[in-house]
Amino acid sequence: MLEVLDLTKTYGPPDQATPVLRGVSFKVEAGAFCAVVGPSGSGKSTLMNIIGLLDRPTSGVLRLDGLDVAFGDRGREARFRGATIGFVFQSFNLLPRLNAWENVALPLVYAGVSAREREQSALAMLERVGLSHRAQARPAELSGGQRQRVALARALIRQPRLILADEPTGSLDSVTAGEVMALLRDLNQRLGVTVLMVTHDRDLAARCERRIEVLDGRVVAEAGAAA
Repeated sequence: MLEVLDLTKTYGPPDQATPVLRGVSFKVEAGAFCAVVGPSGSGKSTLMNIIGLLDRPTSGVLRLDGLDVAFGDRGREARFRGATIGFVFQSFNLLPRLNAWENVALPLVYAGVSAREREQSALAMLERVGLSHRAQARPAELSGGQRQRVALARALIRQPRLILADEPTGSLDSVTAGEVMALLRDLNQRLGVTVLMVTHDRDLAARCERRIEVLDGRVVAEAGAAA
């Protein structure tokens, strides 16, 4: 499903370039639940941004569903990102003026889906994550765990093949973090969506069937099945 081949990323002019990724390569099979683990500054967030087509590598190849990603056409990148990838962030990134179902429906607005269909789809997705009873609540009226469930529903609303979760439990207490991890795993199994989660928490990473450890911009260890 996902292949990362010798990716590098540097910042700054060539004579003063700062390397962040140094020849990163790995594969993630379709339907996997995979963690990229490493300390702050290891390059894992930069790697996630490149895989999510939010940034571009200095060199190397990114392959999704067997197709090389052609970086350079921002419009094409945005369309591919919207149709293929769902994002879950540590800070939830919900709009405070919108209620839960309206936040979930946002990607469908950009996709040109009708208002009635957006609402129906958003309510159905909230039911999937166990939050249909809070559909009218705004983010400020929700707990951290509930807000992350809304964010998960939003990430899934366009039926992506890949979910990128950047420290999805980082703002949650340990009990709620466990609940969110269980939900992510359940959605992974029921919907067959591939999940790639970035975390610095080794205990959370240990719950994933596949683990990729990054340090100083390099993959230093892998565990679990790979395609």
